[in-house]
Amino acid sequence: MQFIKSISFCLLSIGTIFSSASIAQSSYPNKPINFIVPYGAGGGADSRSRQIAQKMSVILKQPIIVDNKPGAGGNIGTEYISRAAPDGYTIGMGNFAPMAVNKTLFGNLRYDPETDLTPIVLIEKGPLVLLVNPNSSYKTVQDIVDAAKSKPGVLTFSSGGIGGSHQLSAELFEQNAGIDMIHVPYKSGSAGLTDLMAGNVTMMFDQMYSAMPSIKADKLRPIAITSKKRSPLLPNVPSFAEAGYPKVEVLNWQGLIAPKGTPKAIVDKLNAAANEALKDPQLRELMLSQGNEIGGGSPADFVTLIKAESQKWSAVVKKGNIKPE
Repeated sequence: MQFIKSISFCLLSIGTIFSSASIAQSSYPNKPINFIVPYGAGGGADSRSRQIAQKMSVILKQPIIVDNKPGAGGNIGTEYISRAAPDGYTIGMGNFAPMAVNKTLFGNLRYDPETDLTPIVLIEKGPLVLLVNPNSSYKTVQDIVDAAKSKPGVLTFSSGGIGGSHQLSAELFEQNAGIDMIHVPYKSGSAGLTDLMAGNVTMMFDQMYSAMPSIKADKLRPIAITSKKRSPLLPNVPSFAEAGYPKVEVLNWQGLIAPKGTPKAIVDKLNAAANEALKDPQLRELMLSQGNEIGGGSPADFVTLIKAESQKWSAVVKKGNIKPE
């Protein structure tokens, strides 16, 4: 009889635990959510994080507090997310480099993007533009390829640092065109653009949102875009596919992530809130005006993208023998 009572008590206890977990998930969120940005304040990732967090906060009826944890190419903030409690109260922005590049680039990350994090939803994808100084004699992709082949190791390209989308776009271009150029890394993308405008480097691949003001002011000349098709913002600028290099396709992306083990019910609720936020007309207009493609979709869609991007950029990093600073 005592044995039966013990079993009954254990079953009751287990039932109570599962019931409590279910109640916690169904009432989620009932307190503020921390939103980690693995880059510094004022940049593109920070701005978009604050915009999406503000929209989601209204939908979820709880404050979402944005916290910047920059450093190590996005690794510090991304690792912080991976080590947080999987209860839905710590989420963050999962970006191109820390989610798909840095595992191969650094080789000794203290988190694994595939096993330590839960993708929630893609927020956006954005192409880069190959830029030259307006006084440059290079007007087409072929002009650059011909010059690079006639002068191997002479043409230069700037970037915001090793392993970012600026450098990797140029590396992908080099590998597909069979050319050799010199990488000149800076502490930020804006510093690289400044030196390009000063004529100190030959070219740079940059995100459209940061390049457009200088293009409109005729301080930089766009040569080609890394999306499959031309951008409505730059209708006269060909894609690399049109220029004869269809494999030079780069879309810098970011999306919401959470620690591994976050309950599916919570992930689904965050996914729904983010998808709803991405329908906001003001936010959509802002994203489209910067040349970006609006994300959305299911967690599984985001997982598929991350896996494909990881395979692609792992091969590029290895072939280019790219090493961290």
